[in-house]
Amino acid sequence: KKLIHHANFAIHPVEDGLDINSAADYVNLTDGDRSAYDQFMPFKKEMTYYGGWIPGTSFESYPANLGWVMPKRGVILLTIHYGPSAKEEESISGVNFFFKKAPIERKIDVVSLGSAGVGENSIDPYFMIPADSIKKFNLKIVTPKDQSLLYIWPHMHLLGKDFKAYAVTPDGKTINLVSIPSWDFRWQEIYRFKQLIKIPKGSVLTMEATYDNSRNNPNNPNNPPKMVFSANDMKSSDEMMTMLMLFLPYKEGDEKLLLK
Repeated sequence: KKLIHHANFAIHPVEDGLDINSAADYVNLTDGDRSAYDQFMPFKKEMTYYGGWIPGTSFESYPANLGWVMPKRGVILLTIHYGPSAKEEESISGVNFFFKKAPIERKIDVVSLGSAGVGENSIDPYFMIPADSIKKFNLKIVTPKDQSLLYIWPHMHLLGKDFKAYAVTPDGKTINLVSIPSWDFRWQEIYRFKQLIKIPKGSVLTMEATYDNSRNNPNNPNNPPKMVFSANDMKSSDEMMTMLMLFLPYKEGDEKLLLK
């Protein structure tokens, strides 16, 4: 943790016909050239799981009969972002997996909304933060089926000021999901609900986020401020408006299931 700023990993099932061993074991993207990463793109058509570690984040846990299923044929893509260091150092990183002895009864799904995810091009207005400005953006996504939410994970970078997410059901009811009035990039949590939250099919999921790209923002990585986008490299000096959602296909009685 002394060297690593944050890390994330995704598990992708790989279709027959693709050679899993055709790509390099690792690539170095420090210089900003992403062409070396393109060799992994054929593996990213589907996603079984997405997670990671960010400062302040606690671990995920689920009731005994819920969980993930590791694909029989797939890849794990681990991305590590390192912080600055005054000297050359080495880091050994990996992911530990713990397996259940008995099969799970219900499989958890995950979706990433916003930057680099579902609805990225629907962020309103276009996700561009001019220099010396404070801007608010929103994203609205219609829920395709009844869902039972377990966790949500909001994410922004250094210009983030506040974040809110809620759902409006087809009958007009508002379900508040999360409200972060004072965003802290150095303390980002994954939020677990006390019990499963039903989001009915046809509900409108809304994310609202404000960004401070002014000289008055002490966390602004640019002095003087400059135009900031959601770039592919996802560096801390870029920006993101993202929310991960961990959910189950809804089952009658889910609202009574406690998440301990």
